[in-house]
Amino acid sequence: MAKRYVNLDGSANIKSMADLRQWQKERRTKKKDLSYIVPRVEPDVKLLATNRSQPTVTFIGHSTFLIQLGGLNIVTDPVWAGRMGFSRRLSAPGVPIEALPPIDVVLLSHAHYDHLHLGSLRRLPGDFEMLVPEGLGQWMRRRGFARVRELSWWSETTVGRVSFSFVPAKHWTRRTPWDTNTSHWGGWIMTLDERRIYFAGDSGYDSLFAEIGARYPGIDVALIPIGAYEPEWFMRDAHMSPEEAVQTYIDLGARCFVPMHYDAYRLADDTAKEAIDRLSAEWVRRGLPSEQLWMLELGRTRDWSDVADSVHMEV
Repeated sequence: MAKRYVNLDGSANIKSMADLRQWQKERRTKKKDLSYIVPRVEPDVKLLATNRSQPTVTFIGHSTFLIQLGGLNIVTDPVWAGRMGFSRRLSAPGVPIEALPPIDVVLLSHAHYDHLHLGSLRRLPGDFEMLVPEGLGQWMRRRGFARVRELSWWSETTVGRVSFSFVPAKHWTRRTPWDTNTSHWGGWIMTLDERRIYFAGDSGYDSLFAEIGARYPGIDVALIPIGAYEPEWFMRDAHMSPEEAVQTYIDLGARCFVPMHYDAYRLADDTAKEAIDRLSAEWVRRGLPSEQLWMLELGRTRDWSDVADSVHMEV
């Protein structure tokens, strides 16, 4: 029998059919404005093709980023899919997959379709290595990906000069009715010398973020989800609200916060505009410095080589 994974608190985040029916009943009563267009810029593909020295982060969309660190091109949860289930993608990826530089490392947070898209993985350029959660390695190898390393929570590996640490999240996973939680889920810490960037993957709010911050102090940039939280009674065990995302950032002790997981797919009842507005309001309410919130446009590349010198945490 396949191993079934759980969260640090022992929960499995399995909802009942009654809960699902109640959510769908509520959803039919809501009228949402989906006209908001997420800002985008023309990607600097020349920079991305030639950069081998500066640490950068480029927002492609949803939970997909191109991170350049230590001479490596790293992609998180690569999803260029135009549809997710029956729903069309709301905003095109910020960088076309054909415009990517050769990829060295792919980081997967978990196996949900909006984070693990086989079609995108097969189109990625480069002879990349995949770092995946425990329980997912053999599944990937059976689908033709030979260079796969499987990590458990709190374990680490190195590619080139960059250290990769797999850390917990509060979530769940499933691709079919029969494989619920047969692989794990989590986030990734990437470290090079004194530089550190954190990709949270997908998660509900939990005290685990304070533990991550304590184990990995000095996070320069934290990529944290802010979307797919409504209705909160149904979603909170697996997705955090924008306000909880701000608390996550504070718990981590990170220097800069990059929001994600709000722009591409309508996975819940909230909209991109609602998520951004609630995040901005909470940021102002807490009196956090505006320069620490990086609201990246799709396609935007940001150099974070001087973050440690120019930004100091004030909470």
